[in-house]
Amino acid sequence: MDELHTADDRPPWDGLEGTERHAMCVEAAREGNRNALDVLVTELTPLLWHVARGQGLDRAAAEDVVQTVWLAFLKNIENINEPKALVGYLVVTTRREARRTWTPNKRETHLSDEYAEQLESDTGLPEDVTLLDDRDRRLWLAFGRLTTRCQELLRLTVLAGRAEYRAVAEALAMPHGSIGPTRGRCLTLLRNYLETEGGSR
Repeated sequence: MDELHTADDRPPWDGLEGTERHAMCVEAAREGNRNALDVLVTELTPLLWHVARGQGLDRAAAEDVVQTVWLAFLKNIENINEPKALVGYLVVTTRREARRTWTPNKRETHLSDEYAEQLESDTGLPEDVTLLDDRDRRLWLAFGRLTTRCQELLRLTVLAGRAEYRAVAEALAMPHGSIGPTRGRCLTLLRNYLETEGGSR
C-alpha cells in the first residue's frame, strides 16, 4: 500500500451511510487514506467484537480476534473484490477466527461479571451490590434461554451500540426491514424469560 496520508478537506465518504460509506472508505484506504481506516475501525469494531463474543470467547480472546481480523483486512485490502460486502467479509472472517481460537476451557460460563463491570456504581453498600448481582444473574440466565439467532441479533443491535441496522442485516443475512420487528420479538421473549427468573426489578 502507498504511504498513508491524512489530509482531507472533505472526505469522499462524508454524507454516505451503510454499505456505501464503508465501500468508499475501503477505496480511500486502498489509496493510503489513514482517516478512512480509522472510520472503518471505529464504526465496525463494536460489531465484530460482539460477533466474536457470540462465538463463546471471553473478553480478552474476543479483543485478540478482532485485532487479528483487522490485521488480516489490512493485509488483504487490495484483494477485496466487493467493497460493498465489507461487513459480511469481516463478520465471516471474525467467526472463522473465533472458532479457530475457541477452546472449551476459554469459554466464559458467567456473563454477569462482564455486565457488572460496565455498570457505574452510585453506592458501595453491600445490599445494593447484592441486588445488582442478582439482577445481572437473572438477566443472563434469561438471555441464555434465547435462541442463538436472537442472542446474536441482540448482541449486535443492543450491546454493540453503534452497529446500524444495515450492517446487522448484512452480518446476519437478514432483510433490513425484518431487523426491527425480529429484535422486538426477541426483546419480548427476553422480558418473558426474565419474569420467570424472578422478575426484572
